[in-house]
Amino acid sequence: MTTALLVPHNGMGHGPPDLQRILFSKYISLTADHTPLPAAICFYTDGVKLVVQGSPAVELLKALAAKGVKLIVCKTCLDHYGLADKVVVGTIAGMPEIVDAQAAADKVITV
Repeated sequence: MTTALLVPHNGMGHGPPDLQRILFSKYISLTADHTPLPAAICFYTDGVKLVVQGSPAVELLKALAAKGVKLIVCKTCLDHYGLADKVVVGTIAGMPEIVDAQAAADKVITV
């Protein structure tokens, strides 16, 4: 069974921003040790802030990418926030690639 994770927030949940980022990093760390790994993680809206310089999740995401997990980052969102030149992990793509990753997955989870 394949899974796609959707990441629309700069963290996980709806608590204080620092707690959201701590929770996301912990979730990604545990995900990296879990099998099967997600086939793709799709970052959009505020979620794109997790793949740029200064994000506490970058190294964890790099480790997942090294294990073959596709990290798809919304170009429109990066452009909106002026972050396109700050991406350090993932593939900058459009909404069609995010839709394709969802359609290819047996299960889609929004974190």
